Amino acid sequence: MLEIHDLTKVYPNGTVALKDVSLSVPDRQFLAIVGLSGSGKSTLLRCVNRLVEPTSGKIILDDVDVSAAGPRELRRIRMSIGMIFQHFNLVDRASVLTNVLSGRLGYVPPLWSLVNRFGRRDLESAYANLDRVGIREKALQRADSLSGGQRQRVGIARALAQEPKLVLADEPVASLDPATAHSVLKYLEEINREDGITVICNIHFLSLARRYAHRVVALKAGEIVFDGEPEEIDHIRFKDIYGEEAIEVEIA
Repeated sequence: MLEIHDLTKVYPNGTVALKDVSLSVPDRQFLAIVGLSGSGKSTLLRCVNRLVEPTSGKIILDDVDVSAAGPRELRRIRMSIGMIFQHFNLVDRASVLTNVLSGRLGYVPPLWSLVNRFGRRDLESAYANLDRVGIREKALQRADSLSGGQRQRVGIARALAQEPKLVLADEPVASLDPATAHSVLKYLEEINREDGITVICNIHFLSLARRYAHRVVALKAGEIVFDGEPEEIDHIRFKDIYGEEAIEVEIA
């Protein structure tokens, strides 16, 4: 269970990204967070694993106060939280396999990781997760030789290598074409359904949230303006989230 209580983030330039956001995310849920650019979606996700430090509020994951964790405990907590990024965050010059193995860094001694030394179990895990996303044959290729969709699948495999309880996906399909976007979201749907991993995914388009999510939370100017099932978002709520100028075909 993830619990967020009165979460606020104010950046040094005075921008208020989140205002007293509170929500609970039960285990095994696929939660989509929707809203316009600048609504606070990315900040919310990055506060959960403290890539962004909250200004105030609490984040509790499985009864552990993430917001109060020191460096050593935070490292342990992050092992259980997989992160998938919009722009992939791969090491372009490294192989696909090496990128996936970086998800195992929390499980090997620090000195081993410096020399890229991983055990048999780590290698088996990396190859199994590449199999899972259908790109095992790309294992020894450089990451920058892959297409955008393939690179995002490497990101999913890397997150799975962590053996996470929670996966945070920050606009994972924003830079992909529609067909590839569905392919990537189907992998997230699969790990949620088959592995029981909780998924929180930022998505621009409500049509994708309707297809894949159990629940939708909508942010506007750093505040929650909707929390419920995707089917509950009607024309009025859609305009509340996206504004009068939004293209209403998205709610179809």
